[in-house]
Amino acid sequence: MQESQETHISNHLDEIVAAISITPRKKLQNKLLQTALFQPPREKLHLCEEKAKSYSSSHEYKQALQELVRCVALTRICYGDSHWKLAEAHVNLAQGYLQLKGLSLQAKQHAEKAKEILTNAIVCPYNDNTDVFKCSVELFHTMGRALLSLQKFKEASENLTKAERLSKELLQCGRIIKEEWIEIQTQIKLSFAQVYQGQKKSKEALPHYQEALECIEISKGEKSLECVPTLRELAGVEQALGFHDASINHLLQAHLIVLSRNPSQEEAAVSAHSVACAAVASGRPEHHDVAEQYFQDSMANLKDAEGIGKAKFLSIQDGYCHFLQVTGQKERATSILRESLEAKVAVFGDLSPEVAETYRLLGGADLAQGNQSGAHKKLKKCLQIQTLLYGPQDKRTLATQQTMDVLSKAPEKAVKPRQPLRAKAAFCTCGPQHTALGKARPNAAD
Repeated sequence: MQESQETHISNHLDEIVAAISITPRKKLQNKLLQTALFQPPREKLHLCEEKAKSYSSSHEYKQALQELVRCVALTRICYGDSHWKLAEAHVNLAQGYLQLKGLSLQAKQHAEKAKEILTNAIVCPYNDNTDVFKCSVELFHTMGRALLSLQKFKEASENLTKAERLSKELLQCGRIIKEEWIEIQTQIKLSFAQVYQGQKKSKEALPHYQEALECIEISKGEKSLECVPTLRELAGVEQALGFHDASINHLLQAHLIVLSRNPSQEEAAVSAHSVACAAVASGRPEHHDVAEQYFQDSMANLKDAEGIGKAKFLSIQDGYCHFLQVTGQKERATSILRESLEAKVAVFGDLSPEVAETYRLLGGADLAQGNQSGAHKKLKKCLQIQTLLYGPQDKRTLATQQTMDVLSKAPEKAVKPRQPLRAKAAFCTCGPQHTALGKARPNAAD
């Protein structure tokens, strides 16, 4: 009888809950909330850790950061204020901050908090705990990365050295296996390379990038997607040092890896464009065919794109025009620029740096061919846009105004057509740089 009454009461309560629930979805959310409220802290901690990893792997760093903050709070509840796991939680949170730009100081503060906890943890009963020492390696590495982001290169290098030394000791003592050590080495070597790069020491950065790449290839395989960022950074250092063949080869290697993973059209275009840029940067005729091929590949991937993809296409096309100009194909470059003008107006707007720059270059081309009337019209449009964008006293505006003044005063035959193109077109071969737009040409209209 009592059981029957309890069942009746239970059913009655279910009916009341169902009646006051606005939607089935809200009812489900309430049930999930109740489950979360009565979930043990350690289960909540595990759930937050998994969610943080998931968000981070999908590059949703803000959401990952929120979960890592919860992990710190839950770890303190589960283990107390002086347990090494709390230090680990602070290290993970510091790494979360490093994934977001402009939050390096917060990362450093959490790394310092972790260091304070670990200093007390490396005594009995934790002084023989491998996990504590592995956490210390992560701490020193994370602190090094935070200091690197803050451009404190000496302190960054000191922390990375500690991480490297401690990881080697753990390997020698058999506390970690070689495969685990190689993965640690990969990250440390990359950070060392970036420390040197931050100081413009490409020669010192080079061997660290090479070692990092070797570690990735050993642990993940030569065709792993994880090789791609390191290959690109390595290629950048090689290019700075004048090792153009090696730079192009490494970017080609990265490009082939990207293509093997069914990339989006934009990803394929960006990858091909990086190869073209490296070939142009060498300045050597034997690399012209490579530049031509990969510019074409890059543009083909984005030809029918819209929105951001179209803007990227036009930027790459400008780089291609620059390549054509420096290789003596000025008429072809001018034809492409002229055809691109309508698309640039549609994508960037009438009053945009891209449109102003195109008018400036087309005006220079007309001037080079002796067409002063056409040059004057295009440069006038360029000047109007530059004045509105940058103001009348900006150096780009003044340079265009100076050319216009000379054109207005000079007889038709007095302006030599080759002079405006004496300075190379102010294109960036690897993407738009608005700071170079309207760049002054001192000898354009002497």
